[in-house]
Amino acid sequence: MNNSIFGESGIQITVFLILLPVLAGLVIAIVKTYSTYKDLRNRRKLFEFNKKLEKLTPEEIQAYEKRKKEAEYQIPANELSGGNPPSDEKGIIHNINVIEELRFIPHKKSFVPQKYISSELAKLILYFIGFSIFWLLFGTTVGEYLGIKFIAPDADHVSWLSFGRLRPVHTNMVFWGWASFAMVGLSYYVIPRVSNIQIHSLKLGWYTLILMNVAVLSGTICLMAGINNAGGEYREYIWPVMAIFAAGIILSLYNFLVTVAKRVTKEIYVSNWYIIAAMMYVVVILVVAYIPFWQDGLAETIIQGYYMHQGVGMWFMFLTLGLMYYFLPQQLNKPIYSYSLGILAFWTQIIFYTLIGSHHFIFSAIPWWMQTVAIVASVGMVIPVVAGTANFLLTFNGAWYQVKNSYTLPFYIIGIIFYFTGSMQGTVEAFRFTNLIWHFTDFTVAHSHLTMYGIITFMLWGFIYTLIPRITGKEPPKISVGIHFWLALIGLLFYTVSLMIGSTAKGLLWMDNKPFIQSVVLMAPYWLWRAIGGTMMWISHMVFAYNFYKMVNKKTEVMIPRTPAEILEAKRQLKNTEYIPTK
Repeated sequence: MNNSIFGESGIQITVFLILLPVLAGLVIAIVKTYSTYKDLRNRRKLFEFNKKLEKLTPEEIQAYEKRKKEAEYQIPANELSGGNPPSDEKGIIHNINVIEELRFIPHKKSFVPQKYISSELAKLILYFIGFSIFWLLFGTTVGEYLGIKFIAPDADHVSWLSFGRLRPVHTNMVFWGWASFAMVGLSYYVIPRVSNIQIHSLKLGWYTLILMNVAVLSGTICLMAGINNAGGEYREYIWPVMAIFAAGIILSLYNFLVTVAKRVTKEIYVSNWYIIAAMMYVVVILVVAYIPFWQDGLAETIIQGYYMHQGVGMWFMFLTLGLMYYFLPQQLNKPIYSYSLGILAFWTQIIFYTLIGSHHFIFSAIPWWMQTVAIVASVGMVIPVVAGTANFLLTFNGAWYQVKNSYTLPFYIIGIIFYFTGSMQGTVEAFRFTNLIWHFTDFTVAHSHLTMYGIITFMLWGFIYTLIPRITGKEPPKISVGIHFWLALIGLLFYTVSLMIGSTAKGLLWMDNKPFIQSVVLMAPYWLWRAIGGTMMWISHMVFAYNFYKMVNKKTEVMIPRTPAEILEAKRQLKNTEYIPTK
């Protein structure tokens, strides 16, 4: 029994992680069963109530009419106070006997329903978002297990669950699964909206969805089975898998180009500049990274740096910024502060970001001039980052009051803040001395989470919470949106700050030529905080998935009339819908 696979602590943890969604499913099933029972019970009560309505006598109806008028009566303002107007400035008397919501949670503004896209396009967008959330939960569950492995390195001895296989499963799934699906799905909304025309082909959109899913699923299976593209970070999927992914992107790129070409508007709005450029860049990036001509020796290292940074900056960052240029003005109900700043940020990011890949290999065998160019370009990235950040924040001018009553704008604000801080931290990390301290430590892990999570993910969450209610007509519970926001933000801070502090001390130990094992011992408490922060982030994703379910769930509650006005309205509707048998 000691040799049983279930004797491995890693297997036990894995089983526990698998049981969590199973238990959650059981809870949901119980809740759904009770909800169905409650619905049937209410329908029965409603049936009995309707039978009573049919037997209402004229005297009873007259009594209800009289009571309705009494209930609608409002006492004149000066009836009791004379010439002094009534005032309840502290809100002490208002709804004193009714508790409709938790009083210590501020009221958040609701959305304005806008049914301006076809149901077919709405369905495609919801499927993209739905699959993105599935891959987010799957990918971050793997990440949660990896975080546990840092504080329990002997958690398992199963090859499919080894750190070397699961780590690329986590990164690639949140890259090509969560973020890419969400971005493409949201783009299918923005491209036709700012072009003021229907999307060229819904069928191509569905083909893209299928191909991207096939790529992520097959890539995950290959990685766990040990089939990979060697050690290139974020480039672990083998080329046939990425060819499928690229084919899906190419279909949507063509779809978007034709849609923009047929646009009704004269100008091409800046969002479409970013979105289409990002889709062109990701295809170029994948072709460059997987063509075998330069995949040997030092050239392969240079290509790896190019691929890794262009994937983040010219695919994820570029496309998400394009979405921000649409959703932020739309959410604030005012135009973007400066179209010119948007174009400045667009071209300077293309100029500088495409040159910075080699700053990951400072003090390597790469030519010194190439390392210097990468550092200079990293400093040049200050221009698009400052231009973009200023553009977004200045758009808030005169509208900051909206943040207080919005459950979506906090996600925008945090995304913009991390856009500035995370990008600037990347510039600083490219300097030779800081690179000497931080490179090859967990600091780069913290930095990648500041950008891919703090910027990309927070922005995508804000966009999703903005869009989905407008196409489904249903809002998420505002309390659970707040829970999602704070768990994700506090968890991210625990995760990144602890790793940055520990990695700085770790790098200094290395520079002092201390034994490597000493740095491992040093990092133990920081890895614990990493696991705590990661767990908070992981839980927030489950809350996000619940919120998405509430936004797309079509079930409506059975409402039993209680007030005289509701009773009379129910009687009127019943009378209008009475069945009259034919002879």
